[in-house]
Amino acid sequence: MNYYNEIKDVLVKNEVYQKVKDYSKNKSDLNAYFEVGRLIVEAQGGEARAKYGNKLIKEYSEKLTKELGKGYTYTNLSRMRQFYLLFQKVATVWQQFNVLTWSHYKLLLTFTNIDEIKYYISISSKLNLSVRELRERIKSNEYERLGKHINIEESKVNTLIKNPILIKVKNKNEKLTEYALHQSILENMDDFLKELGMGFAYIGNEVKIKIGDNYHYIDFLLFNYIYNSFVIIELKVTEMRAEYIGQVMKYIGYVNKYIRKPFHDETVGVIICRKENKYVMEFCTNPNIFATTYQTI
Repeated sequence: MNYYNEIKDVLVKNEVYQKVKDYSKNKSDLNAYFEVGRLIVEAQGGEARAKYGNKLIKEYSEKLTKELGKGYTYTNLSRMRQFYLLFQKVATVWQQFNVLTWSHYKLLLTFTNIDEIKYYISISSKLNLSVRELRERIKSNEYERLGKHINIEESKVNTLIKNPILIKVKNKNEKLTEYALHQSILENMDDFLKELGMGFAYIGNEVKIKIGDNYHYIDFLLFNYIYNSFVIIELKVTEMRAEYIGQVMKYIGYVNKYIRKPFHDETVGVIICRKENKYVMEFCTNPNIFATTYQTI
């Protein structure tokens, strides 16, 4: 089998398809590059020997560049091979989300963890992330900050709460009061909601409620339209303490009684602290209260 001619034929057909049917060229690119990757691996003697085929890729690159022009460098052909090796066992993943571009996938080729790749593909598809936006999320270690491997299709609000939460401030080296941290979030509310995860909408801050004869103030009251639930956010610039749990439990009780409707899911409380205290959280019996930390940027 002449693998070079096969690869050339795939790429030529893709270039023709791009010119004739520009509206679907992205899908054509992905299919073509996946097929080229497969042919390169076969030409090198299979996946087990693929990493020893650099000389062959260089030879193909020089001939393709000479015959077809730019775009078929050694680096690009290597990426196509890597694309195939990564997705051959889960090809349905990238086919399902073919709204992503080749530029999106190139960012993911450095990962070997399939769960991590699936996460970024899914979040990019659901939120229509640009390449720049996806790059920023990867740079912030978003997947690692989730703390666990999740199935995004079956996740709940708490599984999408990252640790730490990144909060934009004017001076990240300055020691913040709760008021200053609160104001920083207000000034960058869109970024904060995106950082929390998918589906969060702002309702109010310093929400005044009355419990017995005393007034209290909920730092932030949000609603998650994906999970159909109210979300209480409490900010603390100290280590996690047991009394914070009791405070949020009271707020959840109030929201459930006076704000939440029967068609809403259970209210969720999130305590964002400066430092963790997992020992304290071990004694929290309310499954709808979650704790995380923040980091200023």
